[in-house]
Amino acid sequence: MSDLKRNYIGELASIYGENESRQLLNMLIYFLFGLRRSEQAVRYDFRLSESEMLRMHNAVKDLKRNKPVQYIIGETEFLDLRIKLNDNVLIPRPETEELIVLITKNETKPNLIVLDIGTGSGCIALALAKNLNSASVSALDISKNALRLATENARINKLEINFVSDDIHNPAHEWEQEFDIIVSNPPYITRSEEALMKANVLEHEPHIALFVEDDNPLLFYKAVVGFAAVNLKPGGSLYFEINEAFASDVKLMLEDNSYNNVSVYKDINGKDRMVSALKS
Repeated sequence: MSDLKRNYIGELASIYGENESRQLLNMLIYFLFGLRRSEQAVRYDFRLSESEMLRMHNAVKDLKRNKPVQYIIGETEFLDLRIKLNDNVLIPRPETEELIVLITKNETKPNLIVLDIGTGSGCIALALAKNLNSASVSALDISKNALRLATENARINKLEINFVSDDIHNPAHEWEQEFDIIVSNPPYITRSEEALMKANVLEHEPHIALFVEDDNPLLFYKAVVGFAAVNLKPGGSLYFEINEAFASDVKLMLEDNSYNNVSVYKDINGKDRMVSALKS
């Protein structure tokens, strides 16, 4: 196994660098063969069968094509949840975990009614259902393929979510109750930023969940605020993940729509990444 790893690291290093290549291979070996990094170092007797060698070879071939390891494996971890993935949904980011931590720190009342708009894999809705006190969580997405995957993720993690297919720009679903919390991590990368992004994102992750046109960067935020005007309780909380370049614009838009206590929060990298606000 050690010789095989060295060979694959040599093949991948020109794309990912040596350290990241080693990390990626450790992830693949654990997923494919159940060997953790510590076990890989001591299991000198471990040998791969011909079919296992083929699986490993094909996985490394996918890495060479810039396919994210999470899509190769078909899942990832998100705040101790197992999240199945495919190319219909984004790979959850660490910044989104920070958004969940912010919400669960701020929102401590029991039995809150929560909506996640643009749920994708369902990671936000599932994490809130798990970590808020007896919350009732719904999740909305326009993509039926994404909702099928999110429904599977809810089943895997034994969490109950009310999933709804709807278009936030032209919502048709009639909700029976107003929400205490609405959260959204919408598309917020402008097309002009596309050239700065890595190939593994551009070639494999769904552009519909990533990009917004340069001339209307707040398109989805405005749609959510319009929806919240009808469906968020007075005094209810609105949370967004944002593009750092538009933090002040999102804050001003919320204030212009009579939201109070509008706060911008930095992520672990010091970038303006989250916004919270209270509806008047």
